[in-house]
Amino acid sequence: MKEISVDSSSTQLTSAQSILEFSKQLKESKTMTKSKTPIAPAIESPEAIRPFPQFHAPQAELDDLKRRILATRWPEKEPVNDQTQGTPLATMKALADYWATEYDWRKVEARMNALPQFITEIDGLDIHFIHFRSKHKNAVPIIVTHGWPGSIIEQMKIIGPLTDPTAYGGKAEDAFDVVIPSIPGYGFSGKPSTTGWGPSKIAYAWVTLMKRLGYEKFFAQGGDWGGLITDVMAVQSPDNVRGMATNFPCTVPPEINNVCFAGLPAPDGLSAEEKQAFDQLSFSYKHVSYAFIMGSRPQTLLATADSPVGLATMFLDHDQLSLALISRAFAGKSEGLTRDDVLDNITLTWLTNTAVSGYRLYWENKHAFVAPFGVNVPVVVSAFPDELYQAPKSWAEKAYPKMVYYKKHSKGGHFAAWEQPELLVEDIREGFKSIR
Repeated sequence: MKEISVDSSSTQLTSAQSILEFSKQLKESKTMTKSKTPIAPAIESPEAIRPFPQFHAPQAELDDLKRRILATRWPEKEPVNDQTQGTPLATMKALADYWATEYDWRKVEARMNALPQFITEIDGLDIHFIHFRSKHKNAVPIIVTHGWPGSIIEQMKIIGPLTDPTAYGGKAEDAFDVVIPSIPGYGFSGKPSTTGWGPSKIAYAWVTLMKRLGYEKFFAQGGDWGGLITDVMAVQSPDNVRGMATNFPCTVPPEINNVCFAGLPAPDGLSAEEKQAFDQLSFSYKHVSYAFIMGSRPQTLLATADSPVGLATMFLDHDQLSLALISRAFAGKSEGLTRDDVLDNITLTWLTNTAVSGYRLYWENKHAFVAPFGVNVPVVVSAFPDELYQAPKSWAEKAYPKMVYYKKHSKGGHFAAWEQPELLVEDIREGFKSIR
């Protein structure tokens, strides 16, 4: 029997076709020898890196999704012509109409299947991830983490520019080997059946994953939950994380964060930039009801696993500015995020039934969302104006004493890799240039 070793060096396949061929070869090699003498199947180590098979949603499930969308029972229109009561009915009706009549899941499915994807077990849970090696020999590894309501789809736009910079206006020395895992309970990763899978455990799992792939030292980047997990990873494993980049900076001084959360007036002595950040954060705390219910009663939201429009309504109401942008997209205007972008992510969650399992991360979290963690590795900060707050440089310098790069952008919001991939890639390239 031909022996096949399933380790990190043998899993660097560059196409979905290679993955299928590898899977077939592996399966055939374990059945019998040329003499057809049965042999005991090899016991695969839980730590093995296994090719992830292509995902093809059954047509019956897509037909059922359409049926459920068309059968939505709508409430009356909200009595105000703005977002003060939540996701506008007009936005949801436009989304549902497009989703049921024009949207094509197979397009994003094909793009995902063309990427090298794998599965490995960490602490009893299957972790799904993309691992895309650059063709440039001096590429350095980076792990990029999505947030909620996100998935690996959120980062797909930055894979090409990071791994093949010469094709996207960069230089060969800007290249990265990119690892993008699905957070436990999201997408194709396993759903935790026990408690404990909060940011700290996920951060440890990510370091385990990178080491398993042969990367003892690496860079890390993230936004939303990915930003928080990246901060924790840098604190827990500073000998492994060479540097981190974030578009969801955890920089708000605890005393200011407490005042914001309590809805009290801004303290004296803030600069104009800090006062603006304070006002943004105060506004955000008043309009993140989803975070409070997910953080306390995630199972109560099980109806979003039964109603696709209910799921979409929950996903759109992340923050006021993102909701406004998405509403404009479904009104015919494209500003970074397209209608397909939005529905690609929601549909993946629907097809994998990971709505509620994704919410539970809020219940697991024990950290303040934007307060500093004590990071002491080199840090790259991307500050976008339509984030929950645009981190002032003064706060970032105190929260990240080894900050090597700070960029205050004039456009862009919470989903930077998705909405403004060019700006985020430029920050990653420039920020890590001095410490590669």
